[in-house]
Amino acid sequence: MSIKSLAAYTLPTSEEIPSNKVSWPFEPHKSALLIHDMQQYFVEFYGQDNALIDQVVKHIAELKQYCKANNIPVYYTAQPQQQPEGDRALLNDMWGKGLPEHPEKQPIIDALYPDQDDIVLTKWRYSAFYRSPLKEMMDNSSRDQLLICGIYGHIGVMQTGVDAFMNDIKPFLVADGIADFSREDHLLALNYIARNAGRVVSKDHLINTPVNTEPNIAFTKSSLRAQIAPFIEDADELQDDDNLMDFGLDSVAVMTLISKWQQQGINANFVDLAKTPSIDGFWQVISQSSGQEGQA
Repeated sequence: MSIKSLAAYTLPTSEEIPSNKVSWPFEPHKSALLIHDMQQYFVEFYGQDNALIDQVVKHIAELKQYCKANNIPVYYTAQPQQQPEGDRALLNDMWGKGLPEHPEKQPIIDALYPDQDDIVLTKWRYSAFYRSPLKEMMDNSSRDQLLICGIYGHIGVMQTGVDAFMNDIKPFLVADGIADFSREDHLLALNYIARNAGRVVSKDHLINTPVNTEPNIAFTKSSLRAQIAPFIEDADELQDDDNLMDFGLDSVAVMTLISKWQQQGINANFVDLAKTPSIDGFWQVISQSSGQEGQA
């Protein structure tokens, strides 16, 4: 039932990308990147010195670098070490005990390890949307395009693409940023998405897209308070030095706000914000990260 050793194959070329039914333009300011299941447990089925997975990892790293440079939020999926029977359920029938039998292989591979401001989603089923806040976080940050790369193409990658489409989020499958059980399975995933649920593109198509630079809207302490208000209770009673966690602000909301601020050229760090969870504290972190003088 477990996954067998996976052999290398040649990645699809640009000429082999299927004809897309839709012609959605890639819009970086509306996009997020999802790096799907690149955990040691899954990657190791390709073995050492596997040209396929080495090339895919390189392409994903290049795509992530582009996204970080252009304030595109980066999400990861990762199965947890512990998966109770009720949570794993039918996955046991299909794949056996899987990752929980090898908890030491749970981390994402070193070459793609998440940065502090990246968001790691707990993975329970094939789709990254299942039991995760992914849709909510994208909605709250006004992003409706999802760039999908990782493993395995015809399983979780394809299913996540279909779920994105069903949630009115435009999926872009990165044809040469995906690895699969075989070339046949890989092409199956690309063809299905291109015909039914999204757009298939190459890594170069994305990273060669110019990013429009628009002047940032002035960011003030007043606008900070206005952006936080929808995520808390009793916003009218909040004082600048009050602990935002006491008013209901949680980590998901903070990551959503960070994604929104990135669109405004502000690279606030989650760890720094968590140290000072107040309007005053957030404003100090934001002022330092943007190099601007504090404005009320």
